[in-house]
Amino acid sequence: MKTRLLFLPAILSAALLLISCDSKKEIADLPRAKTPESIQQAVDAVLAGDKADDSVLFESLMVLKHGKVLYEGWYGDAAPDKPHAMHSVSKSFTATAVGMAVDEGLLKVTDKLVDFFPDNLPEDVSDNLKAVTVHDLLTMNCGQETEARFRNSDQDWVTCFLAHPFVHEPGTWYCYNSLGTYMLSAIVQKLTGEKVLDYLTPRLFEPLHIEIPQWDESPQGINAGGWGLQLKTEDMAKFGQLFLQKGVWNGKRLVSEAWVNEASKYQVPSVPAGTRPDQAEERGLTPENCTFMLGYGYQMWRCPDNAYRADGARGQYIIIVPDSDAVIACTANSANLQAEQNLIYEHLFPALAALK
Repeated sequence: MKTRLLFLPAILSAALLLISCDSKKEIADLPRAKTPESIQQAVDAVLAGDKADDSVLFESLMVLKHGKVLYEGWYGDAAPDKPHAMHSVSKSFTATAVGMAVDEGLLKVTDKLVDFFPDNLPEDVSDNLKAVTVHDLLTMNCGQETEARFRNSDQDWVTCFLAHPFVHEPGTWYCYNSLGTYMLSAIVQKLTGEKVLDYLTPRLFEPLHIEIPQWDESPQGINAGGWGLQLKTEDMAKFGQLFLQKGVWNGKRLVSEAWVNEASKYQVPSVPAGTRPDQAEERGLTPENCTFMLGYGYQMWRCPDNAYRADGARGQYIIIVPDSDAVIACTANSANLQAEQNLIYEHLFPALAALK
């Protein structure tokens, strides 16, 4: 008996260590649940549509309901531990950094762009440029008729953006503008002294147990903001779940509910990237036949059935479905983004809505 008692503290310590490790794993990874037959059938239908359409190519898919992963799959060369280029999904992370800075009282969405960069302004500052606000940048309504083209330039990107013509009154012309998101990244860095990646690390990536990702930078050492972020599919799903939970993670508030609501709601009318509002009308695009016409929030697109999404080129999506308490995350190499979305809306949305 004494011999057993001598070993008891060691046994207890080992047990506690195992419990501690398990707890950390539960916190780090999203909980899993058995895949319901209805969800498997919906996924099978999505993937069958993928195979039938050469323009759609899923590389990963993760489906969550009530905070649990109900399905996860990786295809081709994709893998659970392999980061994927997010393209414009990066924008939603940059906007979240802006939201956190707003929550911390560092800026307001009504603040004027010109006030952040007085040393980078063109010689002739137009009234339209003077009127541009953070809100206009967040909603792709800064007034530039076309997006500036200087991503591959060694020139100062902030200076180049401010020199590009602001043809329209801010708030009246939707132009999908990745360099506008770069300006949001530059604003956060100007205010905090940290790159967006470093600013988000203790506020978002570490709490969500996301391994610190790579994020492209401009020649001036500012994260690209509108593109260049690399994440794993589960990282994407965690971000979606955070928004579904109105900014709370493991009982701790990371971003205010007010910001989540503002970022995800309909803020302005929208058209597909690379399309002018007048061109959309000429092409007969409507909310019924093109989901890119359903409206835009703060670097988030509206979706059918009160859902919304972070959206990246080639079909990278984080889709948040509040009415079903669900999140869908996927990576892809698709040429037809609408076709990829339609497969999700047609098959996964009703399956998730029907599942209790």
